[in-house]
Amino acid sequence: MGTMMETIVNDTMPKTTKSPEEIIYLFNTKEVDEDWSFVEHKPSDTGKWTHDYHRYPAKFIPQLVERLIDEYISHKEAHINDPFMGCGTTIVTAISRGFKASGTDINKIAHLITKVKSTPIDPEYLNRKIKQFLSTLKFLNEPQESLFEERIEPLIPQNHIDRINYWFTEDNKNKLGEILRVIHNEEDKTIRDFFLVAFSHILKNCSVWLQGSTKPTRDLKKNPVKPYDALRKHLTKMQSGNNSFYKVVPAKVRENIDEYLNIEVGDARRQPVPDENVDLVVTSSPYVTSYEYADLHQLSTIWLDLTDDLTEYKKEFIGTSYKKYENKRLRSSIALDIVDKMSKKSKKMAKEIEAFFIDMDEVFDESFRILKHGGRCCYVIGDTKLKGVDVLNAEVFAESLQYSGFKLDRIIKREIPSKILPQKRDEKTGRFANNREANSEAYPIEYIVIGLKE
Repeated sequence: MGTMMETIVNDTMPKTTKSPEEIIYLFNTKEVDEDWSFVEHKPSDTGKWTHDYHRYPAKFIPQLVERLIDEYISHKEAHINDPFMGCGTTIVTAISRGFKASGTDINKIAHLITKVKSTPIDPEYLNRKIKQFLSTLKFLNEPQESLFEERIEPLIPQNHIDRINYWFTEDNKNKLGEILRVIHNEEDKTIRDFFLVAFSHILKNCSVWLQGSTKPTRDLKKNPVKPYDALRKHLTKMQSGNNSFYKVVPAKVRENIDEYLNIEVGDARRQPVPDENVDLVVTSSPYVTSYEYADLHQLSTIWLDLTDDLTEYKKEFIGTSYKKYENKRLRSSIALDIVDKMSKKSKKMAKEIEAFFIDMDEVFDESFRILKHGGRCCYVIGDTKLKGVDVLNAEVFAESLQYSGFKLDRIIKREIPSKILPQKRDEKTGRFANNREANSEAYPIEYIVIGLKE
């Protein structure tokens, strides 16, 4: 590790601080804990309740969150936080237990998905609303000749018309626009948001986006799904999920959801929570070069008109290739060593990695601020390899948590479950690739790095 050990330990470090060498040894000798693989759970288990409302890259399964809550929460009035809430697995789980839930995501579509997935709706009321909605749109399912007098003025965001024309056929573009117009005419915001999530979910199948691809690639031979058919089918699935979720959420939470659900579009480094208010943080942070996440959601971003400028929007994401810092320094010696090795291969990527770990230092500081004494933060993260350099994300997290004041409490090594993102990277570019093209496992296993605020 060279001179890595010369880093001076911060005064806030716990007395039980582990050195970088000890951390590396811990990870190298750690065995996979098969109890945390959850291989016995079928897709119907991991997609229970509202968890299958919307496709989302690299989401972790609710069973993992439930297990962490079972191990670390023993009282009924807990507060669970997720600074990178993504599609809301942690938030939904907390609400299902009757706990307060808070969190952020810089991705506006992620915020919308989480809000809808975490908000149980009275099943009878939702059933009536869905029937009315589909009845208004039923003309979309009739022969073309009968449409002339019944057409609704399509709502198509003109800010992004070029991108919409790029991804959608003229027919599907207009039909989606008509659906969006009817959604926006819905006065009940909870129901409107529910419909928007269904709308967002079907966009990929209704476009010429290459099916199964995580990169924005067109397939001009693709026969896109008809929007009405896709929407009706997915609404049926969402309705079933809501009915199940409604039954498990305690009545006190259903009737006072605003008192229990506190989520915002925002930076993970600034949580909407007072000091020492949270019992448990459970999150899966982005990885280096996570700007792919913004690309993956661009269809939803343009149709829901969530930004004026896609390029500027991407720059806000932690892990983006656009971020570089000249006036901030890394605290982790392991991170410094990784950046040094990468700089010999690619100075640009070295700067990206450095910026990612600097951002994460501030996220760990924020977790420490909001947690009660005796509370824990649980970060789910995997290691990877970029341009032949081992990027030891989990080891860096373990060391960095200590600089934020945490005691390194536990490391769980688990086999990665099936995730939507491919499990392979191209070693030269570091970008995700499909299994046929890739030559390197991206995250063969992952860790849960747990810090304790004593």
